[in-house]
Amino acid sequence: MTPGSPWGDRLNTEIAFTLPRGYVDAHGAVHREGTMRLATARDEIEPLRDAAVRQNEAYLTVLLLARTVTRIGETTAITPALIEGLFAADFDHLQRLYERLNSDGEVVGVVSCPACEHEFEVDMTDVDDARLGR
Repeated sequence: MTPGSPWGDRLNTEIAFTLPRGYVDAHGAVHREGTMRLATARDEIEPLRDAAVRQNEAYLTVLLLARTVTRIGETTAITPALIEGLFAADFDHLQRLYERLNSDGEVVGVVSCPACEHEFEVDMTDVDDARLGR
């Protein structure tokens, strides 16, 4: 790992996120906090074999997120049906997070709250834009 990496000196394979709207569970409780892990090559290859993806390429994103989102609230059984049931804003947020985490393009940094030490994501492109007055 190179110094100055958004992951620091160690490779974190999971990152915390906050959904803009939140996942509503079967009991009506809203969950906004969750975690996503880095994708593996297998995560990107296996869904290509799915018949639903062959019929509709857009479904690939649903399967990728179901494989890499590890927790939303207390829910750890993340299924394609759960991802399909998210509000569009939350789906879009997770899709953008997946793309940033698993590409060399935009940079996501992980910061921690000085009071409680809770780690969360920061889109470093937004930080750079704010610093540059954009």
